[in-house]
Amino acid sequence: MTARIIRNADLVRVPWKNGGGTTAEVAAFPEGSTFDTFGWRISMADVASDGPFSLFPGIDRTLIVIEGNGIELDVEGIAYPLDRTSSKLSFSGDDITTGRLLSGPIRDLNVMTRRGRFRHRTRFVESGVALLSEDTTAAFLVPLDGSFDVTLDSTIHSLQALDTLILEATEKLILLSGSGRAIFVEITPDQPESPAHESPTSS
Repeated sequence: MTARIIRNADLVRVPWKNGGGTTAEVAAFPEGSTFDTFGWRISMADVASDGPFSLFPGIDRTLIVIEGNGIELDVEGIAYPLDRTSSKLSFSGDDITTGRLLSGPIRDLNVMTRRGRFRHRTRFVESGVALLSEDTTAAFLVPLDGSFDVTLDSTIHSLQALDTLILEATEKLILLSGSGRAIFVEITPDQPESPAHESPTSS
């Protein structure tokens, strides 16, 4: 199985038009796609001030706080505080959303999939064994607290905090060894019989 590492230090951060932060694309499908044409997109954002989020009609999103003291997201008038206790929220890109920093700047991981084409799942993992779901087409591992070694087919891939390991879909075991937690992201095809889109959830 092949894998590719995107080093955090190599990400190109682009300033927002409103000056409230920067965004760095980690990966997108198809490669070279725009905001209007991507099927899925993984990015990291540095949020330096309060303000509105851009609308992404037809897109399902998950935002995960990976550095800083947290942010409160107001999604269609309902407040969702994201901090060290509950750092993840899934919501629709169609919803009017604003962010209010809880105490200083943050960095977040953004996962976006185009509804009707792809879905995504995110979970926190620690040292041990991980197995991708059978319908996964792409997967990503991002250590949050420190270094991680990922063993694939007897090859060890060494990651530092906030590096990203891009994995091909596989049913083989993935061995994880490291300190702290990591975020595991899986991209899967959307199914025509999918239930109606749910309201925001956090965990």
